[in-house]
Order: sequence, then C-alpha cells, then structure tokens
Amino acid sequence: MSLPLFETARAHRERTALADPDDPVAFGDLLDRSAAGATRLLAGRDDLEGARVAILVTPGRAWVEAVWAVWRAGGVAVPLAQAHPEPELAYALDDAEPEAVVADPELVDRIAGVARSRRIPVLQTPALFRDGPSGALTEPDPGRAALMLSTSGTTGRPKGVVLTHANLEAQTTSLRSAWGWSEEDRILLTLPLHHVHGIVNVLLCALRSGARCDVLPGFGAEAVWDRFARGGLTLYMAVPTVYRRLIQAWEVADDPTRARWSQGAATLRLMVSGSAALPVPTLERWEEITGHRLLERYGMTEIGMALSNPLDGERRAGHVGRPLPGVEARLVDEDGRTVPTGEAGTIQVRGPGVFQEYWRRPEATREAFTDDGWFHTGDRAVVQSGAWRILGRESVDILKSGGEKISALEVEDVLRGDAEVEDCAVVGVPDPEWGERVCAAVVLRAGSDPDGEVAPRLRARARSHLAPWKVPKEVRVLEELPRNAMGKVQKPRIARIFQDDPETLP
Repeated sequence: MSLPLFETARAHRERTALADPDDPVAFGDLLDRSAAGATRLLAGRDDLEGARVAILVTPGRAWVEAVWAVWRAGGVAVPLAQAHPEPELAYALDDAEPEAVVADPELVDRIAGVARSRRIPVLQTPALFRDGPSGALTEPDPGRAALMLSTSGTTGRPKGVVLTHANLEAQTTSLRSAWGWSEEDRILLTLPLHHVHGIVNVLLCALRSGARCDVLPGFGAEAVWDRFARGGLTLYMAVPTVYRRLIQAWEVADDPTRARWSQGAATLRLMVSGSAALPVPTLERWEEITGHRLLERYGMTEIGMALSNPLDGERRAGHVGRPLPGVEARLVDEDGRTVPTGEAGTIQVRGPGVFQEYWRRPEATREAFTDDGWFHTGDRAVVQSGAWRILGRESVDILKSGGEKISALEVEDVLRGDAEVEDCAVVGVPDPEWGERVCAAVVLRAGSDPDGEVAPRLRARARSHLAPWKVPKEVRVLEELPRNAMGKVQKPRIARIFQDDPETLP
C-alpha cells in the first residue's frame, strides 16, 4: 500500500515540485533522493517502527527530502525551529527522544552540542541524500504516526502533537477541495516549516495536488513583492504580521514600484491569512493595495484547519466562515451542551484530521477529548448570520473583570481604529478588586508622538465604543509586541509588563 502523497509524486515524476529558490526540483528527484535517505536511516532495518527523527533543515528541497525519507523508512518526523535557542532545542530533544537529527551543514553547530550530550547522532543533509543504491521500502500504514509538532501555546512547556499520515491526508484533502487546488497552482512559501500553517496549508497541499511550491528561505518584504511582480504565482498564505509588513513596505516605495507590485499581486487567484486574528484595517488596506480580500480561516496544531471563509462568496471581516469539508464543529457551554444559535460558546471539533495524541501525555490527551471524540479547542466563538466569529482563547483572550466576560479581540479592534495605532494587545492582569483589570499595550505608527496624551485618548475612544467594564484601565506604549515564531502575540509576557511595573492611570 502506498501513501497518496507518494502516489501523486509518482504520477508527476517529470513535473516541477519545488523551486528552491529558482532551481527547479522535479517530483521524481524528491522520490529518488528521499529513497536514498530512507535507506541510510534504516541502516539495514526493515522499518524504523515509529522512531522519531528530528529535522533542523532550511525550508526547501532538503527539508522535503528529509521528511519524506523519515516517512518512507517508517519513522516520525519532528521538525525543529531554526530560530530556537539552545535550551529550546534541548527541551525538544529530551521530549521527543529522537534516534537521530538531520541537519543542514550550516545549522549543525546549533544542535551538535545538545545532541552530543544526549548521544544522538547528527546526520548532514548532503551526505544523507547522496547518490547510491536504495533498498526496498515498505511505506507505512496511513494510521501510523507521521509528524510531531510542538504546540505554539504561550503558557507551560510545549506538548508534542502527534499527527498520523491519515490525519495529514484528511487535512490536505479538505483544504484542496475548499480552496480549489489543482496541479496548475503555484504557491510561494515564506512561512517556517515547524508549524501546520507552512507544512500542511502550503507545502503538503501543493505536493499532494501535483502543484509547484516556490520557496524563499526567509521572509523579506521587498523580496516577496518582487516575486509577486514577476508573475506566475497563483496562491500566497501568511500571517497577519507579514501582511502588515508588506503593507508598510508598499507604502514607503515609490509610485512605479507600487504599481508594479500591486499589478503582480493582483494576478494571484487567492491569498489567505491565518495563525492569528486578522485586524480589519489590515484586511481593508490589503484589499485597497492588491484587490484581494484576504481569506481568513481558523485552525490549530491539533486539528489542522477547521473553519474557512469561502473561496467564492462573501468573506466577512472579523469572521472565519464555516466548517471545512470533512470537519464537524460545534459550540458548547461550560457543561458541554450545545449553545443556541447566536450565543457564544467554546469550539469543539471532530473529524479525520484531528490529531492522534499528545506525545507521552495520556492524561492531557484524555482531557482534550469528550467521551464521543470531540476535541476541546479552548477557543470561544459565536455564529452570526451563518459565519463563525472567533472571540479568543478562554485562557488568554477571554477576560473576566467585575463578573463580566470580555473579549480582548473586541477591545483590540476598537483601539486599532485609532489613526496612530499600528498594533495592540489587550490582556487581563490579576487585580484584587476586579479579578482581572483590562490592560492594553499599543504600538504606534511611525512618526507618532508617544507623549502622555496617548493613553487618555485611547481610553476615551474605548469609552465611546464599548461598555464601561471593557475600557482598559491601563495603556502602555511599546516599541513592538513580543511574538512567537508564527507571529502570534505572547500575551502572558505582556501581562507581566503590567504586573512587574504597574502604572495606574486616572
């Protein structure tokens, strides 16, 4: 039995799968080199039998070849973040206990010390895939584990999320159907490859479709705009932070450059935003510049994508559409009962794309699911006129002050409407009187004056738009918001700013 991903590759052996960045790589090349890598990983064995292999490789052909080699040998790929410092890498190795690390030569020094101290061999990518005889490979059953990703949560230590080959196939099948993927598509990858967004939504959807993925090893606003302008692309996916940076680069460019960039972007058929809430001003400004109304969707590491605005049809600002094909989603109250239409509740998801388990955390796995298989996301939402609107995390974005529940995202949307606010984050800080006091950290646009009038003005704006209990009691101006590798704001760090250095405003 062969996995559908590799059947697609065999059916498209001569077609270009990757351009890294402009060096075309055929599907057949990926198959041949990953087979050689799998043979070397097996080292005479018939099957890795679920052994983990960590991957510290730059996005591109070597990353794909490494992961495919692990899968074709019967192992579980554990992608590591290039940006992680040594303690984070050490934790990842201790948690996954891989039998080997595959690393690019230029990244070996990052991992060699922690791997050596744990007696884990480090295999370099050129040697792993060099020409040589490939042994007979027995591809694993779809139900076996394929990928282990760390949760991107901002509290506690990361957990390993185990996805099977069947999970990945279900996730890509759903997105390919919903977003109209075909072998004629060509997508630009600028996302890191240690999260679902880049791995599944971009790379695996392209490869499973027989389409082409152009890879930039890192994000640069001008490089992305120039690639749009060259033409030939059909899709692009990124996080809201990236779209804001692209907007900023466009706004400081000269008129001919702006025109060239906008015309190039307009030729794509679809642009998607995710991994964090998309501010309405970013949505609207991007549409003004490129003609594209970004398609916003909702998902997470454990479930892949669950909700999406439509490919064809209305994409409502601040909403993430409806459940994707093959996905069941519902809203429940604190007792697990389905809430009436129009009322807020906690999102639960069920379907073939939902993960298998948290690695070696059976209790956490049990707690994450209901008895009948619904996964508890911890996110709250409401359905308005048939479209889902995310209200935020129970633990981070849903605040409780004076007995009132408050959506941090709702307050943030109001503050972002101020002409001088570039970005903001609203957090709840423990307070003996209110339970939590609402606090806002803001980043001002270039050229704004961060004087003492900012906080009173923003609080006045909030008072004019929101109920009194939703008005931030404190406002602090920061140079930038702390974010993780996927661009998600790290709200616990922001909350500590207010706790460590409280500033009570009148």
